[in-house]
Amino acid sequence: MPGTEPREIAPSSGYRGRNSTADRALDILLLFSDERLVLSAAEVATHLGVARSTAYRYLQSLTANGFLEENDGGSGFRIGPRVLDLARLARKGVGLSDVARPVMRELVARIRQPLLLTRRTGASVVCLERVEAGQSLRLSYERGQVLPVNAGAAALSLLAWAPDEELDRILGRPLERFTESTITDPAELRKRLAVIREQGYALTRGEIDPDVLGIAAPVRASGGAVVAALSVAALAHRVPDEEVPGVTAAIREAADEVSRRLAQLDLDIAT
Repeated sequence: MPGTEPREIAPSSGYRGRNSTADRALDILLLFSDERLVLSAAEVATHLGVARSTAYRYLQSLTANGFLEENDGGSGFRIGPRVLDLARLARKGVGLSDVARPVMRELVARIRQPLLLTRRTGASVVCLERVEAGQSLRLSYERGQVLPVNAGAAALSLLAWAPDEELDRILGRPLERFTESTITDPAELRKRLAVIREQGYALTRGEIDPDVLGIAAPVRASGGAVVAALSVAALAHRVPDEEVPGVTAAIREAADEVSRRLAQLDLDIAT
């Protein structure tokens, strides 16, 4: 409400040990609100329970990637242009989610595994939609989650059909490692993407979360460009090896069905 004083920023606790740097970066972004449009390093340090110098390094990293920018006069940090780009993408994704959601629910009822709908923006992947299968899994992909583009079936199925100039730019930067299975070598990743394009889907094991199986297929707009990915993200022991081909076929059919519905509606979904 207008005129409401910002709540005091209390120290945070309970960060997951895995990928804590990303967790803290996201937590910093979530501190912003209508009542708090500018954050200082001291406020961030208090919230995270770290030294001011450590908080400043987090802020500088977010600034270097466009998620934050320094406020006029150096009085703190405000939301940067990259967040605005993601907000624009989210608005474009509303129509896509509406089309995909019924198909996702039908497929979840059949295969009893959680499904994700994701899109790519630059070197990040955004989870637009997640449909559960009756059991809640603690995975890295939550609705609205932003992750790098080089790990997991959903990300690789999006990157596989990226334009050459974008692929060169993305692979020209250091690639983040989440587990021992994450591919961070650009040449190796290019070979993997070529295989994904040839077979029409991506299958990964433990690239972001250990023991998680991912299977993803591309969703295309009416012109044929890949605009999203539909994927399963399930604990590997819940999908026995003999069931993987059937789940893969179901994912590909569902992605094709979403593509057909997009074409019928002729939605203006930018790549």
